[in-house]
Amino acid sequence: MPSQFPGVDPYIEGSGLWPDFDHEFITAWRGVLRRALPKHYEARINEEIHLVDLPSGGMRKILPDVAVERRESYPAPAEPASWQPSPATVTLPLPLDEEEVRESWIEIHHRPDRSLVAVLELLSPTNKRGESRSKYLAKRKTVLRNRVHLVEVDLLIEGGRLAPPYEYPTADFVALLARADRVGVCEVRCWNLPDRLPHLAIPLKPPDADVTIDLQEVFDRAFDQGAYAETMDYHRPPGVKLSQANSAWLAERARAVQG
Repeated sequence: MPSQFPGVDPYIEGSGLWPDFDHEFITAWRGVLRRALPKHYEARINEEIHLVDLPSGGMRKILPDVAVERRESYPAPAEPASWQPSPATVTLPLPLDEEEVRESWIEIHHRPDRSLVAVLELLSPTNKRGESRSKYLAKRKTVLRNRVHLVEVDLLIEGGRLAPPYEYPTADFVALLARADRVGVCEVRCWNLPDRLPHLAIPLKPPDADVTIDLQEVFDRAFDQGAYAETMDYHRPPGVKLSQANSAWLAERARAVQG
C-alpha cells in the first residue's frame, strides 16, 4: 500500500523503523537509478557497519531467552575423584553502551574501468549526532577531495542540518548536490512537509549529461515495499517535533488518511 501523504510520511521518522526504511529507500533508489543510467554505468550499494555510543541513560540490558539449569533427576556419570560439580547456569544482565549501526549508500561507477563517479547518500539519525556526525562529515570531505560527485538527501525533520560553512534555507527537507568539477560550492533543493519530493539531477562523468531521478517515485516504492502503512498508527502524534503550521496540516491529513 502506498503512502497516504503527498510527500514524506513523517511517521516513519518517529516510529523507530528508520534503519529498515533506510534499507528500502536505498534499494528503491538504486532500482530507479539503474533504469535511468546509460549502459556504460553501474550503480552498486555499499555499506559499513560500525558501533556508536548509546545516548546517556539509554543503556540496554539483554537477557537470554532461555536459561539452562542443571537437572538433578539425571544420574551423574562416574568422574575422577578430582571432579567438582559445575555451578548451575544463571541468567545475568549484560549491559551495552554501544549499538551496531549499518550505513548504506549508492556508488555510481563508469565502465569499463569501474572508476567511481558519484556517491549517493540518504542521511540517517546517527549521521546527525555525536561522533557519527563527525565521521560522516569526514567521509563527505574525502568524497569531495577525490573529485567525486556527492548527492545527499535529508528526509529527517529533527537533528539539525549537516550544513556547509553557510546555512541552508529554512525548510523541512533538503537535498544537496556537490559536483566534482565545481569545488567549494553546492546546489541545494529544499521543500516542506506538505510538498511532493522533487526531481533530482544525478551528475555523471563528462561529457555525459545528468540523469534525473524522481525522488517521490523512490519514496513511494520504498514505502510500499516496506509495508509501512500497515504499521503506522495515525491516531497518535508522529513522534517528531513539528512547526505549528505543519502540526495543523498533519492533523488534517491524518484525519483524511483515517477516513
